[in-house]
Amino acid sequence: MILLFGGTTEGRKAAEVLEEAGSTFYYSTKTGEQDIALHHGLRIDGAMDAEAMQRFCQEQEIRLIIDAAHPFAQQLHQTIADVAQRLRLPVVRYERIFPPRDEHFIWIDRYEDLRTLRPATVLATTGVQSISHLKPLETAGFRFLYRILPRESSVALAKAQGAADDQLCYYHDDEDEVALLRRLRPDILLVKESGESGGFNKKTQAARSLGITVVALKRPATPFTFHCVNGPHGLRRRVEQLLPDFFSLHSGLTTGTCATAAAVAATIRLTRGETPSQVPVILPDGETISVGVGYGNDYAFCIKDGGDDPDVTDGIEIRAKVEAQAPLHLPPEGGGPQKQPVDKESSPLGGELEGGQVFITGGEGIGTITLPGFDYPPGSPAINRVPREMIMTNLKALPLCGRDGGGPFTITLSVPNGAEIARRTFNPRLGIEGGISIIGVSGITKPFSEEAFVASIRKCMEVAKASMPAEGCLVINSGAKSEAYVKARFPELPAPCFVQYGNYIGATLRIAAELAIPRVTLCVMLGKAVKLAAGNLDTHSRRTTMDVGFVLSMLTEAGCSDDVIAAAHGLTLARDLWTLLPPDRLEPFARVVIRHCHHHCDPVLPDGQLDILLIDEEGHIYA
Repeated sequence: MILLFGGTTEGRKAAEVLEEAGSTFYYSTKTGEQDIALHHGLRIDGAMDAEAMQRFCQEQEIRLIIDAAHPFAQQLHQTIADVAQRLRLPVVRYERIFPPRDEHFIWIDRYEDLRTLRPATVLATTGVQSISHLKPLETAGFRFLYRILPRESSVALAKAQGAADDQLCYYHDDEDEVALLRRLRPDILLVKESGESGGFNKKTQAARSLGITVVALKRPATPFTFHCVNGPHGLRRRVEQLLPDFFSLHSGLTTGTCATAAAVAATIRLTRGETPSQVPVILPDGETISVGVGYGNDYAFCIKDGGDDPDVTDGIEIRAKVEAQAPLHLPPEGGGPQKQPVDKESSPLGGELEGGQVFITGGEGIGTITLPGFDYPPGSPAINRVPREMIMTNLKALPLCGRDGGGPFTITLSVPNGAEIARRTFNPRLGIEGGISIIGVSGITKPFSEEAFVASIRKCMEVAKASMPAEGCLVINSGAKSEAYVKARFPELPAPCFVQYGNYIGATLRIAAELAIPRVTLCVMLGKAVKLAAGNLDTHSRRTTMDVGFVLSMLTEAGCSDDVIAAAHGLTLARDLWTLLPPDRLEPFARVVIRHCHHHCDPVLPDGQLDILLIDEEGHIYA
């Protein structure tokens, strides 16, 4: 069992992560005022001292504590650390993302440090609990305005600490920070180092724009025994490591994250001469996770952890070789890498660091793009935009990166046996030749991820749109069998115009609408068709089964006899209808099924033409 301390934005996000497991956990807040919906979490409210917390953990058999409370809840953090030490429990600290400390701000360790400044009018945004610490400074000539939450409990607590009505102002969701500061005209804005989710940047940027001095109270140190994460992906992976049975299936890393880790490790070795076994990787959402790496003679590598997602790239070795030398240039149309001058304004393959340019290219086992519709033109290595941006973001975060290499960096990514592995991926269908793609949007893969499969469909459809001839159409089908039958009907269409939707018919049609594809032909076999006709746009068996009653009603619509309808009562497989129906009822029944499918699918593609083809087991097509 897990005990989660929340009451914050991070607490809400942590609860969302734990809810994905479908397992019971406890969610604890001090006041009970946070509005949060829990399905598997059990809510408990009220402060706990060390004895109460220890007793609760023992009685409820708590095996892991997650501390997602406010960074300045110092007493709670210490209580959690003490109880965890006594009971030998691991603690994960869900920390906020903190921007670098701005050297233009005045940073203090304690409220009393304000005494070193000249007395002034101070707008304190440090919370209602800070009023008792600031009131004594009024005797030194400071005038305080306190910004608090517009809650009765907060107002009552502020007044109990001596705040007057004319000292109180309130947070409002639609409030303009600059307008508020102009109205109050403080000399100093006092803030806590509360991180991005605490509005730190929004407050301080408004103050700086008006020339108001910013004084920031440093956040307290996190107990050194805590495992720290600063985002939902890192939290899930840490829970999977510390409590493996909480999530029935485990998450993994994208090829983009692995390539980034290898590039970071190789750059650290080049610029610092160090070979750490773990490197930090900043994900696209801004959070940082730790990724294991290794080293070869002239490269660093990362072994791809696919988690429990059925991925043929699981366990592959992704390498990065970093050289401080003249950049490699890929010509726009095919050809191998050549050493040529590169126009930094037009090259899409890298970016800028303080010490010079960075160029990212592909080596052995990295595929080459041969069709339009990708982030980069044909002839480019199949390294998508997001992984490239991840590599650049992470290199920019490295101290000394780019300064000691004596020139631009070239980062060459490679995958041993990548060409063989790629044959078992979507790449041949997408026109990516010679290796795998370096991909990933979030940096993390979730097991049996619908999101990942739909993302693959989207990429196939983007390529299809770019390859589509004038007056052509997109043909979507459930898999290899139906596609083989239908290709003969559209001999003029290039291979990329045939896209497999698996079970995600609705998602595929929605993507077609987003991409403004003018004409779509939906090919479907009867097992999925009867589910679709009943209104199930996702036909996976774990979500929906054949509605026999609805099938019987369609048989009636098609004018089938009572004997046929009676025989269909015991139906277990929809495809058995092809042998159950008399020959003269096949066409009418197919038309009824197609009509019901149109009823549910046409609204998903409102601005395009949708044709639906029903295919039987022998490959006969009904339109």
